[in-house]
Amino acid sequence: MAVYDLEEQEQLSQIKAWWEQYGNLVVSLAAAAAVAMAGWQGWRWYQGDQAAGAGRLYAELQQAAAAGDTQRSREIAGSLVSKYAGAVQAQLGVLLSTQVQFRKNELDNALPQLEWAASEGKDAALRELARLRWATVLLQKGDAAAALARLQPAPEGPWRARFEDLRGDALAAQGKAGEARAAWQAALDALDGAEDAGNFMRAVIRAKLESVEG
Repeated sequence: MAVYDLEEQEQLSQIKAWWEQYGNLVVSLAAAAAVAMAGWQGWRWYQGDQAAGAGRLYAELQQAAAAGDTQRSREIAGSLVSKYAGAVQAQLGVLLSTQVQFRKNELDNALPQLEWAASEGKDAALRELARLRWATVLLQKGDAAAALARLQPAPEGPWRARFEDLRGDALAAQGKAGEARAAWQAALDALDGAEDAGNFMRAVIRAKLESVEG
């Protein structure tokens, strides 16, 4: 038994010496791991809470938009931007709200929110859509020059045809028929290979080309 006691004492002494040397480090690492885990869990909870809050507001906005309530739509979209600017629902909310404003011809109310969505929104594809609608509102207000400025540069990808088409409209509004034709032709070129969904747009653009050529 004495031998075992001596061995235990030796092991305890070794453990004690190791702990004295590395104990503070172990405690620090354990504490750091606990903080990191708590931080990660807290961040996941925060993200979930943000997504839920943004989703609730967006659902309210959809109801207001369906009812054609421009003021309520604008207010809810503003709340989405102020509270959940990093959520995709904020951009979607602005686009939905400004669509209601546009239909009711409340163009001045649509511009500030579209500017935010085009400049500050997190999703790149939605930024391009907001920029396109921003230019559309400006052209509707009669400011072709400002619309053209918002359309440059035209993005690559699925939005390019829409950008070139609207650029042609703005140039035509300025009386620049030749440049308008070039822009509309660029829109047709961008539609090459598009599915059947692009057929209506092709027909519209060809009609514009024919009207200018005629």
